[in-house]
Amino acid sequence: MVHRREINGQEIVLGNQGALWGNAMTWFDHDTGSVWSQPLGEAIAGPRKGERLEILPVSLAQWSTWLSTHPDTLALDAPGMPSGGFRLDDMSIVVELEDDIVAFPIKDLRTVGIANDEVAGVPVAVVIDPNDDQRWSVYSRVLDDHTVDLAVEGSTIVDRNSGSHFDPRIGRAVDGPLEGQVLDLLPGFTSFPRDYLTFWPDGRVWRP
Repeated sequence: MVHRREINGQEIVLGNQGALWGNAMTWFDHDTGSVWSQPLGEAIAGPRKGERLEILPVSLAQWSTWLSTHPDTLALDAPGMPSGGFRLDDMSIVVELEDDIVAFPIKDLRTVGIANDEVAGVPVAVVIDPNDDQRWSVYSRVLDDHTVDLAVEGSTIVDRNSGSHFDPRIGRAVDGPLEGQVLDLLPGFTSFPRDYLTFWPDGRVWRP
């Protein structure tokens, strides 16, 4: 997950606080020493307690897949770092908008490829890329006055309402009546089901 490091116009610098809270990372900010919960993006102790950072849109992809779409990307090279031990299939994709939050279990998503749902009244699509099963994105399903209903079709995703096909990597319509229009990328992040219930016990869990 990615947060904006700014509160009321003030840029803040965060570091690893070194302890877990709810089995997840905590940060501290350098100017007040307040402790922040990484999943919540919220200060849980100190002068800034209760303040929250804005979560930003993000998608998850393998490096090779990302480069196929963004070949000029620069990235931090850290040789010798151990590879992660997390299996995407054991996790959920979480979408939080306003006061509504929904977890989309990866294993259930794989059975349908795409979840068409609503979060805080916003039509959303949670997409597993049919060309790379380790890549996912969360898109708004609203284009001007048109709401798409998406399904996997071959290597693309198709709007069942208009017949337009979209590139799942960037959400752009590549043909049909909606050609050239782009779905807005929405914030989303991964969480283990147990941790999701720890931080959001009243959150909803999507099922196919």
